This record gives sequence, structure tokens and C-alpha cells, in this order.
Amino acid sequence: MIVRPREHWLRMLLVWNGSVLPTILPQLVLTLVISLVAVWGGGRVLGEKVPLNPTPFTLIGLTLAIFAGFRNNASYDRYREARQLWGGVLTAARTLTSQALCYGAVPPDARERRAFVRTVIAFVHALKHQLRGTDPVDDLRPLLDDATHARIAAARFRPVAIVHELRATFAARADAGRLADTRLWMLDARLDDLVSMVSGCERIASTPIPFSYDVLLHRTIYAYCVLLPFGLVDSIGAATPFVTVFVAYTLIALDA
Repeated sequence: MIVRPREHWLRMLLVWNGSVLPTILPQLVLTLVISLVAVWGGGRVLGEKVPLNPTPFTLIGLTLAIFAGFRNNASYDRYREARQLWGGVLTAARTLTSQALCYGAVPPDARERRAFVRTVIAFVHALKHQLRGTDPVDDLRPLLDDATHARIAAARFRPVAIVHELRATFAARADAGRLADTRLWMLDARLDDLVSMVSGCERIASTPIPFSYDVLLHRTIYAYCVLLPFGLVDSIGAATPFVTVFVAYTLIALDA
């Protein structure tokens, strides 16, 4: 996440990079053109007066604001949960690494210990690529030995395959009598935490906000912004383009 420093209030008004304005600028220009046409024609289209006034737009605007706010809240809840899950992944991975190195779950050889740590790091990279639908080969190859990399590359769900590799390592140490059952249970719980986090992340990635809801809100906002100048022109006259573009900026930015 990119955390920007708090800008001066005047700079915040003029900031361009990181703002949604470049994305919605064409829509705002279209709204401005429609508003100018409404003012120039006195609210008429093809010689016919459009029978609109500000009253229905007040009610519709309130409804739109509520629905747009609801969708934004739902989006933020998903974002917050995703951040918590990713933080849980990092916590579980660090705890697992510390416990494994301190409790004898990894052979004392320095090369073996480095290989274990790199395998845990590979899990995080594999999960990132699994969620993005990208190929993790380039990130995993420097972290895993050839045999392990070949097994992971052949798996469909690579993060879970890496967890399986880690669990097999612990099981081998336990079978050899070099890892107590209580310590094996503690390490196994951390692996279960990682799998649980993977499932949570996949659930968020594969369950977006319903498309029909987005379409309904999108169409309603644009219909509102197109008709608004014809409802305002008789009341505020030449100020119609300014008010319309400002309202459109607020609503379309929430929808973007």
C-alpha cells in the first residue's frame, strides 16, 4: 500500500497524480457539453421543452448517495479484511520460521536452515501470484532447489503445495525422533493458519461485488448526470454547467 504524506490543503485541491480525476475527465467533459447545450437551448431538445425541475433530482440524488456510499463501504470492508488476512499471512510465516528454527524442526546445518527460510518466503510469493493469476516461476526459482521447484511448478495450487513440502519436512523430523509431538503440534497449527489465510484470500479474490449491482448504480448515475442540467437550467440558468459538473464529479468518482 502506498502511504502518501498529508499534503497542504491547497495542494490537495490541485493534486493530479493519485487522483481519480484523470480517469473520469472524459465523462466530466461530456457532462459539461450536455450542460452547455441545455443552457444554450433553454432546456429544449429538438425544439421540445424537457419537463424537468430540481425536485425529483433531490430525491434521486439522495438515493444515489446512499447506494453509492453503501457500495463504497462494502468495498472498504473487503479491502480491510484482505489487509487483515495478508497481515495474518506475514505473522504466521514469521512465527512458523522462528518456531521451526528454535525447536529443532529443521536440521542444524546452515544450508538446510537457509533452504527452509527460503521455502517460507516462496510461499508468500506463490500466494501473491496465485491471487493475481500470474506465473510465479521467476520468483520461486531463486528460492527453491531444483527438485522442490519442479514439484511446486507442477502443482495447480502452489501455495498449498509449499505448505505440503513444509509439513513433510516436519513429519520426517518427527518420524526420526528429532521433533517432539508437542512441538510438531505447534508447528502444524501454524501451517493450518497459513492454509486458512490462503482460503480467505481466495474467497475475496473470487467473490467480487455483484455485477448487476454495479451495472444498476452505473446506469443510474449517468442517467442522473445527463438529465440534471435540464432540471436545473430554469432555476439557476448560466450556473447550470458548474453545478452539474461538480455533482457529476462527486457521483462518477464514487462509481469509478
